[in-house]
Amino acid sequence: MKAVILAGGLGTRISEETHLKPKPMLEIGGKPILWHLMKIYSSHGINDFIICCGFKGYVIKEYFANYFLHMSDVTFDMSNNKMKVHQQNAEPWTVTLVDTGEDTQTGGRLKRVGSYLKDEKAFCFTYGDGLSNVDITKLIKFHESHGKLATVTAVQPPGRYGALNRDNDLVTGFVEKPKGDGGWINGGFFVLSPKCIDYIDSDDTAWEQKPLKVIAINGELMAFEHKDFWQPMDTLREKNLLEELWESGKAPWKTW
Repeated sequence: MKAVILAGGLGTRISEETHLKPKPMLEIGGKPILWHLMKIYSSHGINDFIICCGFKGYVIKEYFANYFLHMSDVTFDMSNNKMKVHQQNAEPWTVTLVDTGEDTQTGGRLKRVGSYLKDEKAFCFTYGDGLSNVDITKLIKFHESHGKLATVTAVQPPGRYGALNRDNDLVTGFVEKPKGDGGWINGGFFVLSPKCIDYIDSDDTAWEQKPLKVIAINGELMAFEHKDFWQPMDTLREKNLLEELWESGKAPWKTW
């Protein structure tokens, strides 16, 4: 099965760093968040990736073109114009990088890579700026079991701020990361039939608007509930949170 990852957005809410590189190339623990996503999928046996590039897509292309240089020790013999890579850390990945346009919406990006998916029974699809420990294997089995066109991973996001435990006016404690309002939201990590691409009109189509809504109205969208770790990286604060989790050695999404 193939996995399509959106990696072309501007990331304007975390512009402290995204003016230099695409948002999925921002680093957690010295590795791009895109790499972390690919490692999650790879730990479930999915190693064929299609990356939808856009804003500063050349940064992503250069990263994979020089992957051994990023991941291994290297010796440059300047006098003889030679390079030797030591302890090559290879991944079992096939990575197709597709320029889907700088201003293209999420649905339009998916439509642009449709030719790479037409022969697939189903494929994975997610955003390039969020991490989770969702069980991809169970997600795929769930999708295969219901026979519908699309599956979305439903998550309950944490509250944005810490909360007070109170007994009337007396503060009895603090909750650092309370759950939100209990609502379930689109957490990405889709499994889709290629037929879903037919619901996308053009580059200007956002996947989350008309296509997903019509698929749902037609009774072809199922929700896979994920009650464990899920964290987007929309702000610098959230990036720092992911960095702290990684540095602690207890990053929940590290399933490899």
